[in-house]
Amino acid sequence: MSSSHQIVFISHGGGPLPLLNDPAHAALIKQLVHLPKRLRKPKAIIVVSAHWEAQDIRVTSALKPELVYDYYGFPPESYNITYPCAGAPDLAESIVNALIKAGIQAGKESKRGLDHGVFVPLKLMYPNADIPVVQVSLSASLDPELHLKIGEVLSNLPDEDLLIIGSGFSFHNMRAFFSPSTEQSDGLNYAFEQWLKSTLSAANDYSHIREQLNDWQHAPGARFCHPREEHLLPLLVCAGAAGRGTDDYEEITVLNKRAGFFGWL
Repeated sequence: MSSSHQIVFISHGGGPLPLLNDPAHAALIKQLVHLPKRLRKPKAIIVVSAHWEAQDIRVTSALKPELVYDYYGFPPESYNITYPCAGAPDLAESIVNALIKAGIQAGKESKRGLDHGVFVPLKLMYPNADIPVVQVSLSASLDPELHLKIGEVLSNLPDEDLLIIGSGFSFHNMRAFFSPSTEQSDGLNYAFEQWLKSTLSAANDYSHIREQLNDWQHAPGARFCHPREEHLLPLLVCAGAAGRGTDDYEEITVLNKRAGFFGWL
């Protein structure tokens, strides 16, 4: 059964650069600023960020979550960014209980704050910070099947008007970001982005989507685009939560690489 929640996967860019008006993030900044106009304003936001891995799935439960400035070497103002949103302890407990019921080890995390994969895009999308936010970790196993299942659990949360955000990057090869583009690198970037777009097409049923994503490593360009898959896994969580092909796809250029937005709206 497909989810009634709004679900989006965003490519969140490099560290705090979108908030510093970096020219290489201009398309991403524009996309995130305008995205809320296409959404119903949610009562709460669940973010699965590429930047938190845990042995058991962890869910932030603080009433007033702090921020984690998990980046290095940026200007001083990057470490003074604020995003004073509320947490949602009841929602966190609901998520943990649902995961445990589904056989997934999980627990609440009251100490850890929200990392840049959460507060950077949300500061562009909802600058008033007036929507409660909960962050869900990835599994340190990086198992695609498990992350699809996590999404499937989130899809059945009884809370109404939730926005589930997968915050990662459909391309994440750090060396390639900062190397001159070549015909080969551009071709691999294009091939994998097209594979994702095709796999998540609305024409496909969920069983096909699930099978393909579970075997993502064999897609064209897969390991070039994702030497390590933590930035792809939030997309798998989104696909699992949606239980169907995407309604919306948009390609933008970030740091001179193709990157995809996927929406189930």
